[in-house]
Amino acid sequence: MTRRLYYEDPYKMEFESKVITIDQDKHGPYVVLEETAFYPTGGGQPFDKGTLNGIEVIDVEEVGGEVRHYTDGIISSDTQEVHGILDKERRIDHMQQHCGQHIISAIFDDQFDIPTTSFHLGKDTVTIDLDTENLSEDLLQKAEAQVNGVIHKNYPVEIKWMTGEEAKDYPLRKSLAVEGDVRLVIIPEIDYNGCGGTHPRSTGEVMATKFLGWTKNKKQVRLEFVCGYRLLSMFGQKHRVLTEMKQLIPRPEDQMVEEVDQLIKASKEKDKKITELEEQMLKYEARDIVMESQGNKVIQRVFKDRSIKTLQSLGKEMIEEVPDAYLILVSEQEDQLQFVLAHGVEINQNMNDVAKQTMPLIEGKGGGKPNFVQGGGKRLIDGTDFANRVKEQLSV
Repeated sequence: MTRRLYYEDPYKMEFESKVITIDQDKHGPYVVLEETAFYPTGGGQPFDKGTLNGIEVIDVEEVGGEVRHYTDGIISSDTQEVHGILDKERRIDHMQQHCGQHIISAIFDDQFDIPTTSFHLGKDTVTIDLDTENLSEDLLQKAEAQVNGVIHKNYPVEIKWMTGEEAKDYPLRKSLAVEGDVRLVIIPEIDYNGCGGTHPRSTGEVMATKFLGWTKNKKQVRLEFVCGYRLLSMFGQKHRVLTEMKQLIPRPEDQMVEEVDQLIKASKEKDKKITELEEQMLKYEARDIVMESQGNKVIQRVFKDRSIKTLQSLGKEMIEEVPDAYLILVSEQEDQLQFVLAHGVEINQNMNDVAKQTMPLIEGKGGGKPNFVQGGGKRLIDGTDFANRVKEQLSV
């Protein structure tokens, strides 16, 4: 069994150890040590990162009772000892978040009779699932205030190993999930919990917590929060964004939401007006093309960088004006050709058949109604050449 230094001293960030195994599995090369300060993934808490002899440790997992340190590089098979260095910021962060979760779960359980059913320590935020279908804003504010009160009172965080029988003498929050000796994390008067994670010496090291909101998760609630340095980092990021926003919108902070809302509404109105104008312009363009065709039975046009949506709209406008004519509309783009093939109500030819005959020229795909087909492919030939090849398939 590997000696787990993170249980003895979670602040130990460097260590020396003899090597037991150097091997490889489907996840990559790994090392097993006589002792380690690296915490493996477990109990909702992610693994520690760092280095072994300067080689990056990218994952730590417990497999078959052994702690495997997966590395981003192969450690020589004749290596007998390693020098391990942990990512200190990551370890401290996990200690803060995990301890914060204990306090939050305790407050919700004891003060509001809402137990925690699961815990996940994510990269940016932390979540717990609470056994309730709703959380009011008033309850959240009260719970957050009580959690921060526990943090600021700087309760000690005690770790005790004991037998399962001895653990029954404590007011455990939930039944123990392991047999034999158990590890209790105790915040006196606040929380008594079997836990294998890393924790600080006192609640004051959690610094503070902030609830970020909640969502429904099946018949429960998923609460999102951050603690410690994550909270400072998030506050700094949001403050930078707000400062930049104030340069663009010179309004007091309490009026910025209203101002942004008005700007968004104004922008949507402009977009709507632009869309209406574009539709009108397409109608005029369609009429102009029809007039220029001077009664031709095949009207073909090749455009530059027109979207398929524009070709469709233009085709629909034109086909209303020419019941006895064909339309061939092609758009040349950097490496694509897109097209619309259509005809008026007085013509009886399936344009899907025409498209199937010509799409191999551009390795294309497409389809639609018998009188109106759209598609596209690679620009393997010139747009005008493609239009001419389509014309050859028409019953004119």
